[in-house]
Amino acid sequence: MRIHVVDHPLVAHKLTTLRDKRTDSPTFRRLADELVTLLAYEATRDVRTEQVDIETPVTATTGVRLSHPRPMVVPILRAGLGMLDGMVRLLPTAEVGFLGMIRDEETLQASTYATRMPEDLSGRQVYVLDPMLATGGTLVAAIRELISRGADDVTALCLLAAPEGVETLERELAGAPVTVVTASVDERLNENGYIVPGLGDAGDRMYGTAG
Repeated sequence: MRIHVVDHPLVAHKLTTLRDKRTDSPTFRRLADELVTLLAYEATRDVRTEQVDIETPVTATTGVRLSHPRPMVVPILRAGLGMLDGMVRLLPTAEVGFLGMIRDEETLQASTYATRMPEDLSGRQVYVLDPMLATGGTLVAAIRELISRGADDVTALCLLAAPEGVETLERELAGAPVTVVTASVDERLNENGYIVPGLGDAGDRMYGTAG
């Protein structure tokens, strides 16, 4: 597994405002959207392309386009939805699947309650969106599901990661074709499984606490 921490002043600037508890939900959603696009730029550096011959207004030339099958973007519901627009802005031709997962707050184990994506992901590059890599349980379960369907190149985009979550992925997904792209690897997890210093519950901060 590879982990890439995006070191860029704009990433650090937006992340600082996301961390601030005074940032309201509309501002949080907007900044998360912008931050994801910056992370996506790095995450798609190895996106698969193929050569194509075209005609410019001046002459014939050769360029590149995304190869088939198209990349797939899979947000983990619900907080991952807040990252979707920022990702597809950069990859507008990608297909979108959905994976609904919930974490038991006592056991910290993740379970799947909904899926909406092809049964066969063979040959696909898949970009999975989850704001927080905390304990790692949710992301491990999600990536295993994608690999079981044939995905051979999985990149996880996370706003934040904890060292414990990174270690879990490295242990549970050893040898798997997985890359994690994040804005920061923070200090640790607290006793409730939240990232410290973190930014709180990303889903609640994006959408409120209803439900």
